[in-house]
Amino acid sequence: MRLLVLVVTSFSITSTWGFFTAWERRSTRPFGRVALQASNSDEINPMKPGSTVALITPMTNTGDIDVPSLRKLLQLHVAEGTDNLCVLGTTGEASVMTMNEREKVLKVVVEEAKGKIPILVGTGTIDPNNVKAMTQQAIDLGCDANLVVCPYYVKPPQRALISHMTTMADMELPLVIYNIPGRTGIDLKDENIAICAEHENIIGLKDATGDLSRVASMRKLLAGDDFLMYSGDDATSMEFVNLGGDGCISVTANLAPGKLHEIMIAAKEGRTADAEAANKPLELLHDKLFVEANPMPAKWCAQRMGLIETAHARPPLCSLDPAYEPELIEALQAAGLI
Repeated sequence: MRLLVLVVTSFSITSTWGFFTAWERRSTRPFGRVALQASNSDEINPMKPGSTVALITPMTNTGDIDVPSLRKLLQLHVAEGTDNLCVLGTTGEASVMTMNEREKVLKVVVEEAKGKIPILVGTGTIDPNNVKAMTQQAIDLGCDANLVVCPYYVKPPQRALISHMTTMADMELPLVIYNIPGRTGIDLKDENIAICAEHENIIGLKDATGDLSRVASMRKLLAGDDFLMYSGDDATSMEFVNLGGDGCISVTANLAPGKLHEIMIAAKEGRTADAEAANKPLELLHDKLFVEANPMPAKWCAQRMGLIETAHARPPLCSLDPAYEPELIEALQAAGLI
């Protein structure tokens, strides 16, 4: 069994503690993965391999949710073959939204996409009680899974991260772990991700470490599992899949959804040359979408392409510095998007 192998091959106090915690939590449950209880879903894993868009949240110039533009974006992703939606994440500016605004966004997303594209909702924050409240909201509104980031700023130890993820997964909404040390200040280690994955409701990982060597390491730890691994870094997402990953959660997919689907599926099917050819025109865009804080450049590009009405980003973010506009125009032109 995989957990026993982990204990034999990793002698750290953190991993051993995590093993016994995970074993205790599962003592009254069947060992191994069972059918998930996603809202209105009978699938083992409601998420799909391929391209998951980290969806921007369109806003008016006064900072209100722009519902017509949101519907337009969702309809675009349905038409272009986006494999999964990731809403209310970092790119969606969820950290500056109220619960009522989250409900407003999710109701529109469910109306437009439910049954067409799996809906992954960002519910991660620093306070576990808020994570639970947002997760319950996602369950009540009929979403398919939730994305939970490692609690940021406070830097919990590894055993606390394991406990946090497995506790949130007990709410019965399928959970994708979000590991992004550059923003959180803490890195959930591979062996502890594997421990978390023994929970029947923990179905995947968004890896934004940028460390491609970890893909093979994780695959060895998760051999034979249906656990999905998504890259959170557009610039390396194709290589991530070539090395054994399952797809990406992408900012670039806001602007080129069909292309990202094509790239991810080609890479997943082992058609490396096709994936590289499709990705080549997007390489500059992958880079330039981070000339300033995400999602400011993505929103500017989306407005320039006519996908949304305004590029408004809520404080503490602001409008894109005009000095970067020529670089983004060059990237959009190279990608064939304008």
